[in-house]
Amino acid sequence: MDKLAHYLNTHPADELHPSEIASLLKDMNEKSFDDAVTHIPKELIADVALELPDRYFGDVVESFTPEEIAQSLSDMESDDQTDFIQELEEVDDTIAKEVFEQLHADDQADILQLKQYDEDEAGAYMQVEVYAAKLDHKVQEVVKEFAELKRQDQLENVNYLFVTDEDGHLRYGVGLDDLLVFDFNRTLRENINENPEKYKPVIGHDHDNIHEIVKKFKEYDLNSMPIVDEYGYLLGRITSDDIYDIISEQATDQMYNLAGVNDDAEEDDDLYKAGKTRALWLGVNLVTAIAASFVIGLFEGTIQSYVALAVLMPIVASMGGNAGTQSLTVVVRQLALGEIAKHDAYRTIKKEVILSLANGLLFAVIIGIIAAIWFDKGMLGVVIAMAMIINLLSAGFFGSVIPLLLKKFGVDPAIGSTVILTTVTDIVGFFAFLGLATIILL
Repeated sequence: MDKLAHYLNTHPADELHPSEIASLLKDMNEKSFDDAVTHIPKELIADVALELPDRYFGDVVESFTPEEIAQSLSDMESDDQTDFIQELEEVDDTIAKEVFEQLHADDQADILQLKQYDEDEAGAYMQVEVYAAKLDHKVQEVVKEFAELKRQDQLENVNYLFVTDEDGHLRYGVGLDDLLVFDFNRTLRENINENPEKYKPVIGHDHDNIHEIVKKFKEYDLNSMPIVDEYGYLLGRITSDDIYDIISEQATDQMYNLAGVNDDAEEDDDLYKAGKTRALWLGVNLVTAIAASFVIGLFEGTIQSYVALAVLMPIVASMGGNAGTQSLTVVVRQLALGEIAKHDAYRTIKKEVILSLANGLLFAVIIGIIAAIWFDKGMLGVVIAMAMIINLLSAGFFGSVIPLLLKKFGVDPAIGSTVILTTVTDIVGFFAFLGLATIILL
């Protein structure tokens, strides 16, 4: 509480940043948090609540009245307002309705418009507050109006001017640096017509998948993107800060999926829900582990004859699993970043197989020598060396093929990949090692 109080007392109101307040709150224990949350400046309630992890959201909103929450919400952009209302509906639908009813009619209309989109559609992430100039307006008039809106804090993060025709259809986009060198006494149309191709905007449609929008932002290095409907009518814009959040969520989802857990469940305080999703993949992993053990059981006689095989088996399986995970992680990440084209699968698989084979040869020599000296049996070194090459080769192949196949069938490449891969490398590793031992050593 002392840190938060010091921060609030030493910073002017217009310099208080929601993320810094949220950071201070997260460092507090439960009792201190409950005391401190009531000291959040009223105008920043909604901003701070969105900056905090989901588990704190309910504690924040329950500390203030619907009127206070609505007042802080009225200063936010439409996309953030919608996010807040939707999250509040999950916590307490009754309070969400009360807050919504306290908002201005224009804000209510914006929220209802954005809520109609699915969560994976571009329209769900756009903000409808956007300044658009008409083609036949003079530049000096546009700059004057633009500056006035900025002085009134009605526009944020603006570096791009959208230009529409009289019916509101998007025609061009002009960077503010280009606008400054226009002839202020001429219309936008007259200035743009000198080089119209230069001002063709990169656009997104409201029903586009948001991941396609993210790719465009990366490809064209955009700060903002206009969003239009199917008829080209300008609806709003998506800004880079929203894209950063989406990229962060994608990275988080990938990490969770590779580990076999669910993002939504892990963010929830419900232990049963989180435990259920984890148990599902652990159950799948148990079945695959039994399959690998079944392979070992096929060579029970061989293992009894050569106890050293039981000592060395985990090495083969572990090296194969780690090599496969390296290939899997690289390919999943490249798929997420759009760095692997549809016709590029062969090149990707070839690269991973070659790398795994090279490492297989290197470590086959090392473990072969170690095993031969350790157990004083040269052929045992040959067996584990050959098994190491086979398993690492298969690890590179399946580590790249599994996510590519999942992607081809429309499944998130990260989901279940590690479980499938571990099963393959364990079975191949054990079968190769014990099979070769049976043939060579017996």
